[in-house]
Formats: sequence, C-alpha cells, structure tokens
Amino acid sequence: MRHDDAPGSSVSSRANRGWWDGNADDYQVEHGEFLRDDGFVWCPEGVDEAEARLLGEVRGRRVLEIGCGAAQCARWLVAQGAEVAAFDLSHRQLRHARRIDEATGLRVPVVQADAEALPFASGGFDVACSAFGALPFVADPLAVLREVHRVLRPGGRFVFSVSHPIRWAFPDDPGPRGLTSDRSYFDRSPYVERAEDGTVTYVEHHRTMGDWVGLVVSAGLTLTGLLEPEWPPGHERAWGGWSPLRGRHLPGTAIFSCARP
Repeated sequence: MRHDDAPGSSVSSRANRGWWDGNADDYQVEHGEFLRDDGFVWCPEGVDEAEARLLGEVRGRRVLEIGCGAAQCARWLVAQGAEVAAFDLSHRQLRHARRIDEATGLRVPVVQADAEALPFASGGFDVACSAFGALPFVADPLAVLREVHRVLRPGGRFVFSVSHPIRWAFPDDPGPRGLTSDRSYFDRSPYVERAEDGTVTYVEHHRTMGDWVGLVVSAGLTLTGLLEPEWPPGHERAWGGWSPLRGRHLPGTAIFSCARP
C-alpha cells in the first residue's frame, strides 16, 4: 500500500516522534478542553464513547489504548472500571498524561512504544482502541493491525478512528476552498513535511477506504462495523480542516470496528 517515494517505518517513526514531542504542549492547550482530561472523544465531530459505546461493556475488561497522547481516553476507561494499559510514541505526550493523572487522581499505566512492535504479551487484552492514534502516521499499518491481532484474545474487539480517506482529495481547509477537490483520491502519496536540509519532520500516510478494509482482513481481523459520523447540529468548533461547513458536505472521520475471530 506504500507509495514508492513514501518514507519508510524508521523515517516515519523518527519524524513523528520528534514532531509530537515538539508540538504536544500546544496540542494539549488547543484541544485539551474539548478532549477532556477523563473523556473518550473519538473524533473532531465529537462522538463520545460514553454515548456511542462502540467498545461495548469495558468494566472488568483488559483494554489497550494505541497512540494514547495524554491518555484522556484511557483515563475514562479506568473510571469505567476497566484494567487499562496505554502507549504513545511521544515522550512529551506521556508527560502530559502524568500531569493529568496527578490532577485527576486517575492513574493510567503508560509506556513509550512504537505501534508496529507492541511491548505486550500475546492474548493479553480483551479490547483495543485507538482514537486517531498511530495508524494515520505509520508506514506499515498492516504490521500494527497484526500486532493488535496478536495481543487480543480470541473474540477480542478493536475499534479505531482515522481521518476519512475522502478528505485526502480536498484541501485541508475548513473554509469554502476545502469543498473543491484538487487531487486524486487514489493518489496514495503521503503528506510530508521537511526541514531546510531535507530531513523529514512529519509524515501522514494516505489509504483509501478499500485499503483499510483490505488491511483489516489481511491482519486476520473481521470488520464488524463502520461509522462515518455526521457533523452534529450546534457543534461550531473547527479543528484543522474539520469544520461545520465541511462537515455538512463531507465525512471527516471513519471509525472501524473489528474483532479477532
């Protein structure tokens, strides 16, 4: 699925770790109130796990959060009675997790890790989840999904959200310009930022909807549901290219529900 000129796993990982370490503070200042210290928000449209219940009953379950950021979602899961572990590529994001732990009294066990090689035992979790964590940024999503398959017990559930693939055909602009396609949906070239010396400093990879379904199946998982959240009435908050204007015309998020047979 990788474009010939796309940065590979080591370059993508190094670049995104550096980017998130450098931008975690600003990210938490800008989005922390919306995400809530102990809330589980799946996407900029505001789908809340407290209402959506995409993970099912979590009380007493062992749950893994993939790409946890400051572990807001994991902290909500702890409050629901789940036994939770979480990880992120960015050490600075995990420092914010510790800060929020101390403020809320809800502690989440977190480790710094790469999603393509999970430091967890096989069959150790009942549920895994990822709200825009890891999967949009890795060069080898199949490796991640295979790792998820490995750490889930048989019958376990995995739910993850990513940018809706159709967004890649449009400018990342919350205004009117973002309503006119300016590139091919089928062009899988990643979005790459570079320093003046050419060093890759940020990577986000593009997969089509068909690519994601194929990856889920190739990893040995079963696709059990797909949610394309509509923009809710009264929600006026823009987040990057997500906005009320665009949300009335285009899906911004895809949430995949999967199971390990």
